[in-house]
Amino acid sequence: MAGTRIESSSRNMENHKEMTAQESLKIIAETLDGSRREIVRSTGKYFIVWGLLLTAFSVLIFILWKTSGKSAWNNLWFAMPLAGYPLSAWLKSRESGQHAENFISRTNGDIWKSFFIIACSAAAFSVLAALPGKNGIASLTLLANLTALIIVLFGLAETVSGFVLKNLSIKIAGWITGIGGLAIYHFIGPVEEQMLIFTFAGVVLAATGLIVKHQYR
Repeated sequence: MAGTRIESSSRNMENHKEMTAQESLKIIAETLDGSRREIVRSTGKYFIVWGLLLTAFSVLIFILWKTSGKSAWNNLWFAMPLAGYPLSAWLKSRESGQHAENFISRTNGDIWKSFFIIACSAAAFSVLAALPGKNGIASLTLLANLTALIIVLFGLAETVSGFVLKNLSIKIAGWITGIGGLAIYHFIGPVEEQMLIFTFAGVVLAATGLIVKHQYR
């Protein structure tokens, strides 16, 4: 009888441990989902800010390039981070304490940091290749290829971000930006008009931010 009681008690302890493990995993999963929702809600305003900046800078550069005929106006792109990052830092300072940084937020941040580093490096190489003394046709070709490269990288970064955050709207926006932007690139006219591809990307990004904020309001 004593052996039976001990065996029964052991089974109960094992079942309790199993339930405890399952409950712990459930709590972890619920915590991650809640954190992910909060991160997506926060991401919405950053999408709006950067989308509006991208739209404004692309239209400005297009107008200046079109009216002056000088591709050197593309150097204004380097001013966009100078406006965007302080604004993003200010927005982040206002939300401090609302949610702790975790694996999901760090991964999402690393995706966009990687895009920024690669895109800026590609732009810098193109600027160096287009220095005075270089062939004008070759310089314009470099700028055209750079446009295609950056829009594909942009769409890819947004799509991967959507997968990390498990948000369908962000994933679809990434596909629209990458595939749609590349399609526009192949059918658009003069090189300076390719700046409007970034206008397209900016509008999509800002619209995605508005959709996300509506989803998680």
